[in-house]
Amino acid sequence: MSRKKKKKKYRMFWFFAKLQFVLMIFVAAALGYYYYGGYAVQVQKMKSEAVQFVRGSTEATFCVAQTSVVYDKDGNTISTLKGEKDVYYLPYEEIPADACAAIVSIEDKKFYQHSGIDYKAIFRAVRAAIENGEVTQGGSTITQQLARTIFLTQDRTWQRKVEEMFIATELEKKYSKNQILEFYLNNIYFGNGYYGLQAASRGYFNTEVSNLDLSQIAFLCAIPNNPTLHDPLTNMENTLGRRDRILKNMYEDGKISKGAYLMAKSEEIVLNRPEHTKNNYVETYTYYCAIRLLMEWEGFKFQTEFSSEEERENYDKRYSDLYTECQKKMFTAGYRIYTSMDLKLQEMLQKSIDEKLSGFTDVNEEGVYKLQGAGVCIENETGYVRAIVGGRSQDFDGYTLNRAYQSYRQPGSAIKPLIVYAPILEQEYTPESIVTDEYIEEGPSNANGSYSGEMTLRSALAQSKNTVAWKLFEELTPRRGLSYLKAMNFSKIVPEDERLTSALGGLTNGVSPVELTSAYAALENDGKYRAPTCIIKITDADGNEILSTTQEETNIYKTTAARMATDMLVTAMTEGTGRGLGVTGIPSAGKTGTTNDNKDGWFAGYTRYYTTSIWVGYDMPEKLPGLSGASYPGEIWHSFMETCHAGLPPLEFLPYVDVEMDLYQKIRQDALGEEEE
Repeated sequence: MSRKKKKKKYRMFWFFAKLQFVLMIFVAAALGYYYYGGYAVQVQKMKSEAVQFVRGSTEATFCVAQTSVVYDKDGNTISTLKGEKDVYYLPYEEIPADACAAIVSIEDKKFYQHSGIDYKAIFRAVRAAIENGEVTQGGSTITQQLARTIFLTQDRTWQRKVEEMFIATELEKKYSKNQILEFYLNNIYFGNGYYGLQAASRGYFNTEVSNLDLSQIAFLCAIPNNPTLHDPLTNMENTLGRRDRILKNMYEDGKISKGAYLMAKSEEIVLNRPEHTKNNYVETYTYYCAIRLLMEWEGFKFQTEFSSEEERENYDKRYSDLYTECQKKMFTAGYRIYTSMDLKLQEMLQKSIDEKLSGFTDVNEEGVYKLQGAGVCIENETGYVRAIVGGRSQDFDGYTLNRAYQSYRQPGSAIKPLIVYAPILEQEYTPESIVTDEYIEEGPSNANGSYSGEMTLRSALAQSKNTVAWKLFEELTPRRGLSYLKAMNFSKIVPEDERLTSALGGLTNGVSPVELTSAYAALENDGKYRAPTCIIKITDADGNEILSTTQEETNIYKTTAARMATDMLVTAMTEGTGRGLGVTGIPSAGKTGTTNDNKDGWFAGYTRYYTTSIWVGYDMPEKLPGLSGASYPGEIWHSFMETCHAGLPPLEFLPYVDVEMDLYQKIRQDALGEEEE
């Protein structure tokens, strides 16, 4: 052997010797940190808990779910929310072989080889986390997912992950692979309240799972990975995309032939959801409010403003994950959800919208009426939502779009009292202050194309003068004007809205009927905002209160400004654009709103009893001749408010002069007190 080769071999020997020495020191340090840092005690405790969990389990442990119930304001049942695990539980022998193959191919390819933990998958997840700076792969086996679903929370901590692994290994010791797969397919969440494969089959295809073909089974198995992202009711393309990936995996794993793969992939999926009695818009809004309340209970902080697109994306992911988790709880935890919903008012509001729009019968490709309407009613005394209608009545499988809280449209002049007039009344303006309606170069024109010269602020609002609102908004500044909407949780306000056109309702994304109604309710409530909700309290199945709402108030407008704005809106309904739409014999305040080309029409207004806003327009915006805030929206508002106020005594709005006098007397009293001292 040459001297050169010997020297190289010598250097390699000492390199590996040093490397081993360093590794030994590293392992020793890690073990020392593990024991003396207290982690050994924690891990041993988690292992003991895992053994107890599994040792105490039986097959019945994996088929238990409680039904949640929703009640209206009078305690009548609105709906039941059940996981249906025990009702539709399938033994392994009745689970289609394709379902087992599909879920294994996409979730855990090594399921039949490992003992509960796939260490290679975990290492891949760790490597991906290091490379991406965040957790992008789970690394969890089917057994681990079952352990988490049945025994643990969804907390993303190392302690939960370690205990999950301990439980998984114990499950593999006690139960067979087929039993674990049976438990898993009967407990995973398939979205929209469906737990287990059989419940999902009945829910989406209205048939037993044994009647489904390969493509339909793969389609269902695409959902559980992320039931929100792969919800076939709202994200069909995502569901189909993951179905195709599952089919490809099954083909590559040798579970299906190439012909079966191509045929299943090309098959059109048609949902066939079973009919059941439901209060469509009441239920969807109730579930939304309840889930967000549970999210808040879990410590989630809701945001409407973001410093960067990255911050928004991270927020959206956290929101989606926790929303899905809380949605699962709502359907299986046996909650009793008590709401403020008044089904009589709900029927009145739905009837008013249906009757006033009955002459428009054109439908789109899905058979949905093209011209739509939505409305929200809030009880002013409590601040709770009493009725919510998200569209015209039609019979469909499943729930339809609830436009009352899910759609955002340009508000037109209905936004003026909120971001122009009430804010400017906090300055040195009163309803009788003189302003000038005149031509503005490169500015807006009025609806009738004419200008009235000098006039009172009251008249400018009543006649919805665009030029006056424009100039006042410029004086106020768009940033300040929009700050009132942001303080009332309007969720779609963006930096680009800080422009003068916003004074006329020209917002980038628009507002929802729920948002507009709650803001007008704040004007009636002396400028104090209460976040809109219909949830009064949530208890467990035994009646123990879990959480409740107190309708906390946030000061948005000064009391005097709010009352002056109300007084001006009364004039708008007696002498202005809302003339003739008030409730008979009961003081009413309100404002019309119409967007360019008559694409959106709004009417928002209130009495001392209720605040209601109505929107009318097309889902895909297009011109509707004759549409204005005073036409269909105003007529719907008037019809509904007339009906729901029947038999109620008139109540006058509180005068703003009294507020001024109270303030004067307080200042006077303070001065006298100082003199006596």
